[in-house]
Amino acid sequence: MKPEDVDDLKQLIEFLKEYQVAEFDLDRGDLKIRLKFNQPPPAPQSLGDLAQLLAQAAPAKASAAAATPAATPAAPPADPDAGLHLVKSPIVGTYYGSPSPGAGAFVAAGDRIEKGQVICIIEAMKLMNEIESDATGEIVKCLVSNGQPIEFGQPLFSVRLA
Repeated sequence: MKPEDVDDLKQLIEFLKEYQVAEFDLDRGDLKIRLKFNQPPPAPQSLGDLAQLLAQAAPAKASAAAATPAATPAAPPADPDAGLHLVKSPIVGTYYGSPSPGAGAFVAAGDRIEKGQVICIIEAMKLMNEIESDATGEIVKCLVSNGQPIEFGQPLFSVRLA
């Protein structure tokens, strides 16, 4: 490789890092370059994601505390959301809490819902998909906001099961 090619490669690597490209392949005759970068985990987009990250971190902290003999275990704070069921998105799209702009919401915190009841709409590829509840209970919290992009499996509602 020529020195000017090394400089070009360095610029390419900086560009790929700046735009958070995970993988890159270059094939020019006898020169083949494959770059793979470790990507940091995405930042949580909702309170449900944050709760999941904290729950995953808790066992790691517990094992670290157990490894330290001088550590005194603290009583965990009572979690009011413990034991709640999360209704998750079955598709990727855009969340809408009402059937049309200006209309009332399908559900709100405190509402009782039945399994199979329409609780929101997720727009995907210009199609409006009615999302039904997979549980019976009381809506505790809506974890997303109207017009928010939604990922597959993202928690939408927390429900206290009946």
